[in-house]
Amino acid sequence: MCKTPLHEFLAELPKCEHHLHLEGCLSPSLLFTLAAKNDISLPSADEDATYASPETLSERYSHFTNLDDFLQYYYRGIQVLVHQEDFEMLAWEYFTTAKRDGVHHAEVFFDPQSHTERGVSFDMVVEGFNAARARAEKELGITSQLIMCFLRHMPVQSAAETMASAVAGGHFDIKEGSKERAIIGLGLDSSEVGFRPELFVDQFHEGKERGLRRTAHAGEEGDPSYISGALDTLHTERIDHGIRLVEDPELLGRVVDNKVLLTVCPLSNVCLQAVKHVSEVPIKTFLEAGVMFSINSDDPAYFGGYILNNYCAVQEAFDLSMDEWKTVARNSIHGSWVGERRKTELLASLDACMKKHAGRSSVST
Repeated sequence: MCKTPLHEFLAELPKCEHHLHLEGCLSPSLLFTLAAKNDISLPSADEDATYASPETLSERYSHFTNLDDFLQYYYRGIQVLVHQEDFEMLAWEYFTTAKRDGVHHAEVFFDPQSHTERGVSFDMVVEGFNAARARAEKELGITSQLIMCFLRHMPVQSAAETMASAVAGGHFDIKEGSKERAIIGLGLDSSEVGFRPELFVDQFHEGKERGLRRTAHAGEEGDPSYISGALDTLHTERIDHGIRLVEDPELLGRVVDNKVLLTVCPLSNVCLQAVKHVSEVPIKTFLEAGVMFSINSDDPAYFGGYILNNYCAVQEAFDLSMDEWKTVARNSIHGSWVGERRKTELLASLDACMKKHAGRSSVST
């Protein structure tokens, strides 16, 4: 719980999350549970004391030195995901926590290559995640979308094969009667520097032709040219992270003019040493410049908290006004890949929240 007078307001503020890796919700406790369930051997305490218990593993997660340091634990952890119910359990753990944190809509990433290369069925992964999504909408009232990411450190041919698997499985097809796709968009993640977005132009071009939404991780560790590369060659509609945008004023102006949403992840940036403190994330700069952004949790099981923890960390660092939080929330809604009817519902929830807490601060009309 953050030590700010606005904590109750922040907790109740209707949130849209756009940068959440479902595999990044694999908590140490769930990892140990699934390892036992599926008879997966973890490193012994003698081999790696980090794996002595869920508690020691959790402690190690607070000391990542960079993105690649984190990724070695991330990829080792997902070995415990084997069956459809494992993927559903993982996603359900996210949605139940998201509900407590005030998430109303989520657009979540998954990394099929990290599973298919282990012999796990692409279709089974999607079915497990989407079972949890359907349950979350029915039982928790959280709407969601599923975004397929390509792992940029793997060969481009692997991305092409992953795209082909999604097509063959009909996961991009609009389902009769629902007007929805099992997978609504493409993303690009994993190690950024040295794996430029331009490598994946064919997959993103096909995605655009198929009517898929498009986003890419850029400008976290990579310089602003990774952002412009994603916009110019992949024709992405969003940029994930994007904090180094501030280093290129001309590009920043273009992002503002084109209403490109950045999906900012403050606690992740600190944990992976992109910045030393949340106060160095350019939240105020983006607000003052008119950059649209949402605040997200990235890989919350590894980075010290889910979305409300990130909201609280931002508030403690910047002491934002309720008006500024309203701007963040509205931009998060408008930047979501959801229909106008759902956006209207989300905006109404935001207005109701602002009215309820109006006495705490001045609120613009």
